[in-house]
Amino acid sequence: MLNYAELRCLSCYSFLRGASHPHEMVERAAQLGYAALAITDECSLAGVVKAHVAAKELGIQLIIGSEFTLEEGIKLVALAPSRAAYSELSGLISMARRRSPKGEYRASLRDVIFHLKRCLLIWLPDSDSENVRAYGLQLRRLCKNRVWLGVSHLLGNDEVQRYGALLQLANELDIPMLACGDVRMHCATRKPLHDVFTALRHNTSIDQLGRKRLANSQQHLRSLEKLQQLYPPALLEETLRIASACHFSLDELRYEYPQEVVPRGYVASSYLRELVARGSAVRWPQGIPTDIQQRIDKELTLIEELEYEYYFLTVYDIVRFARERDILCQGRGSAANSVVCYCLFITEVSPEQISLLFERFISKERDEPPDIDVDFEHERREEVIQYIYRKYSRKRAALAATVVTYRSRSAVRDVGRALGLDPVFVDDLAKSLAWWDRTADLAKRFEEQGVAGHSRQAELFYTLVQEILGFPRHLSQHVGGFVITRSPISTLVPVENASMAERTIIQWDKEDIEALGLLKVDILALGMLSAIRKSLQLVHRYCPAIKTISDIPREDHATYQMLQVADTIGVFQIESRAQMSMLPRLKPECFYDLVIEIAIVRPGPIQGDMVHPYLRRKQGLEQVTYPSDAIRSVLERTLGVPIFQEQVIRLAMVAAGFSGGEADQLRRAITHWGKNSKL
Repeated sequence: MLNYAELRCLSCYSFLRGASHPHEMVERAAQLGYAALAITDECSLAGVVKAHVAAKELGIQLIIGSEFTLEEGIKLVALAPSRAAYSELSGLISMARRRSPKGEYRASLRDVIFHLKRCLLIWLPDSDSENVRAYGLQLRRLCKNRVWLGVSHLLGNDEVQRYGALLQLANELDIPMLACGDVRMHCATRKPLHDVFTALRHNTSIDQLGRKRLANSQQHLRSLEKLQQLYPPALLEETLRIASACHFSLDELRYEYPQEVVPRGYVASSYLRELVARGSAVRWPQGIPTDIQQRIDKELTLIEELEYEYYFLTVYDIVRFARERDILCQGRGSAANSVVCYCLFITEVSPEQISLLFERFISKERDEPPDIDVDFEHERREEVIQYIYRKYSRKRAALAATVVTYRSRSAVRDVGRALGLDPVFVDDLAKSLAWWDRTADLAKRFEEQGVAGHSRQAELFYTLVQEILGFPRHLSQHVGGFVITRSPISTLVPVENASMAERTIIQWDKEDIEALGLLKVDILALGMLSAIRKSLQLVHRYCPAIKTISDIPREDHATYQMLQVADTIGVFQIESRAQMSMLPRLKPECFYDLVIEIAIVRPGPIQGDMVHPYLRRKQGLEQVTYPSDAIRSVLERTLGVPIFQEQVIRLAMVAAGFSGGEADQLRRAITHWGKNSKL
């Protein structure tokens, strides 16, 4: 049987045009036995990483491309056969998006011809256009041997006449033809959802769409048998010829760290070691303890082995800038597990105060860059952001994207609007839903509002609301995740304007960045740091000895007395009702008790029934026991009750013989057990 490569496929990242997720497209193409699949979202590469991950798992060739409707009215699909062609495509998308408001793009035929020197082009002519031949001649002359005329057979009323006109046009212009399905969904059953998206795009109801609505459900991935019935063999074979010419994979993308952070005369590793040595001398002026020095050496060796020196130096440079300008900042998260971060003044928690595993932060097995989150005063974070833009320029620094997806309320409102339902009824139903409602809760909410099962329209409404949940609505900017590169970032990933003025975002989100191993520096804003800054300034007026956080006396007895009676209004992390109800029961007496206090009031310990056993043991009402001395070494500080994720890692190491990296993989699988089959 003749095979086929689908070269024109819009996923749901062509917002309100595609009705299937990228991974669904890839999975369906693999099931049908396609030789290859191209994801060609409109002026976008937002969905290609998700498709890439799925394609690698299933062993099907993925071709990276994008579709454009040019200012002249010409429709083109551009495919990237090589790394150089991919850079051209990403650059053109960036240019078209950056010159337009958010959510729009503008590109001309001149832009395509000038910027896409290596991409393969599929021309999708409108046979009724007056200038179609002139545009075709121009494409053939300037893009010789890399332009094709695409034909879609969608069982419309005029398919025979249209095919005849396109065949004549291709012969006149001497441009080869190929088959392309103009795919909008992975299977025909997504047609009703596609109708919803079409209605939303045109700001009307499905009933009022008229010819704007797809005439049938043929724009899905069809079987090879069906395609052979529709297209001449030569048109199917031509798709395979193009697929065989496309060798590029996203695995070829290599992140290059910015080099400005290393002074002349140094290499990254030597400069990082020098900074750590300087910092450790400040942190331990009386001499570095032997165990701490061993940890420093171990961390630096692993950092150099994994070539993450530039990452640490980039974060150090940003934190240095903030501290020089008295902008309060604090590294947090798993970065606190690193002595190197402590010596670089990225974090302020001494490794002698807590016992944490570096493997939670970096390990060979994870094969991904570390993630250092740094909080800055929310009133002055903009100074830090502008410093990044000044140092690296907007061509090399941009914020990561966040994919805003449909949740219960937005799903009800948009589907209801598309179906033309009473706006008051839809609004009441949406307001009855809560953000924490799960899919299983929807049926109950619908029944309470008298919706489910009472009519065909009500059943369709409920089904479509369930189906649309999780679909992307649009790209937004990440709260502070910067991607910084050595070369122009647009050669790596397209850049577009954000809603906020003077902000640009890349088209990939956090998961995409992690999947490809790109560097992301989180520049986050924390209002409490601004409050602490103002409090320190106020206290300094009356007590000159206290100027910074490090000047505040530790383990102050009077402070803990206030904590034990839940006098914590306005105290960050322990002012919620849940925390305030726990404080009198746990009665913290030292800093580590506070660490446990904050950690124990979380879903994991609560659902795992760890709270009451710990409280009983803390109050002396229950005996503390350990299965072995090895387990005792892990759980002694929490009285035999596992509370922290680090303890999960250590338990896997001492009880099952896991390496630190393997144990961290287990921890990650456990934390994502609901959506991760790797557990």
